[in-house]
Amino acid sequence: MMRWFSQASRGSMRFWLLVLLIPGTIGLLLFDSVKDYQALNAVTEEVYDSALLEPAKVLETSIEFNPDGSLRIDPPFYAQVMLESRAGNRKYFRVEEISPIVLNLAGAPAKNLEGRTMLGMQGLPKPEFLADNEGMPIFYNAMYRNDHLRLLALWRDLHLNGVRRQVLVIVGESLDMRLRTQQEAWRHGLFRDGRMLILAVLLVWVSVQWALRPLIELRREIKSRDVDNLSPLDAEQVPREVVPLVEAVNHHIDLYRRVLAKQAQFLADASHQLRTPLAIMRTQAQYAKREPDIQRMRDTLDAIIRQLGQASRLTEQLLSLAHASRNDAAPQSLVDLSALAREVVLQYLPLARERNQDLGWVDCVAGWSSRDDSAGLPRTWVLGSDAELHESIANLVHNAINHAGDGCTITVSAGADEQDAWVSVCDNGVGLDPSLRDSVFMRFDRGTSSGRRGAPGSGSGLGLAIALAYAQRNRGTIVLTDGEPSADGGVGLCATLKVPRYKA
Repeated sequence: MMRWFSQASRGSMRFWLLVLLIPGTIGLLLFDSVKDYQALNAVTEEVYDSALLEPAKVLETSIEFNPDGSLRIDPPFYAQVMLESRAGNRKYFRVEEISPIVLNLAGAPAKNLEGRTMLGMQGLPKPEFLADNEGMPIFYNAMYRNDHLRLLALWRDLHLNGVRRQVLVIVGESLDMRLRTQQEAWRHGLFRDGRMLILAVLLVWVSVQWALRPLIELRREIKSRDVDNLSPLDAEQVPREVVPLVEAVNHHIDLYRRVLAKQAQFLADASHQLRTPLAIMRTQAQYAKREPDIQRMRDTLDAIIRQLGQASRLTEQLLSLAHASRNDAAPQSLVDLSALAREVVLQYLPLARERNQDLGWVDCVAGWSSRDDSAGLPRTWVLGSDAELHESIANLVHNAINHAGDGCTITVSAGADEQDAWVSVCDNGVGLDPSLRDSVFMRFDRGTSSGRRGAPGSGSGLGLAIALAYAQRNRGTIVLTDGEPSADGGVGLCATLKVPRYKA
């Protein structure tokens, strides 16, 4: 039971709507019923108390002085009729002359008063205290002869020719009739409120079901779709409140469709790029198998080894590009771009020497501006992934070594400005036509022979794409500009990685 409640409370809008609306509706109806019951009791008490007051006033006005100064009471016939007991409504009354006279009856304790009975029943309970004003009724409950009574008491101070008399009038009736009336009215009210409660709960249930029907239809449509159906959902068939959700789902579908398209294109390009070296190696292996000359066989095997190296490099780059193209966030840590660039230069010095290239390092922040005054940290520190930024810089350096040409000069430098820390890889090689500087960031684009000022170097066309992907994962970018002047009068290429500086 608890497990079902936990699952329902986490995942069901219907559950929460019903939990919030139905108890709230029930609570309001119950509160209203209680208030109606209290109001009904108050009205019943007022009506029956008013019925008690009339005969008490008649008895009060029926008291007169005799010529000798004594008091007499002669109630009219209709007062006697009002005081007659009926089935379920027993009447009680008493008119008492208070003796001895009390100086002031206002608020006096009634139970201590003594006197003679002028009319009515002996021992009828008196109130605890009399009213503060003459003729003002005071209502109270009491027991008399095992009967629960509602009583009214009022007092009068009478004067005639210097004679003073005090009387106390008490009228009461049993509570049976008024309790029966209250219970009957409460029964009718309870039946009416129960009927309204059932109707309200049904109305809430039907309303919730009706309001959630578009969501149920939307869920049914999504669940019935084929796996490869990435068409957007129809936002016209849902309520206005659900349109933002449908638009968000459509946005996610569009992003997913783009990711799948990129993956499909990547797989197609990767299979094409890997198919060629594998076919070449297979042909070379078949040629070496048929070649009787040992030297030629060794030359063929050397070509196969070189082709294997290129295929291995291509495979590594493909894996790196796949990693760089992920949508998850890069791990964050403090990275010194200047130190990272120096490590890459030392790593690629042997490869540059093999090609008779001059690979050098220049620190543009050393000395006068090497530290951030506000944070006390090197100005080339950024917040990003050490491994990914290293891979980005390494691809820039490797791209320069691969494409600048033999005997060229490659200069790697690091620096910072107010916004960014940067690493620049500049060469005086064959260069690249400015019109192609945007397209070379696309996968497998090596630059056309017409676009390069010299013969393009070997490579898979993935280096700059990988470098840019890793830079973007760390909130950075790569900018291509003119490099250093070349020997043939042209200009080389300069690739600059820019990453926002870390500021404490």
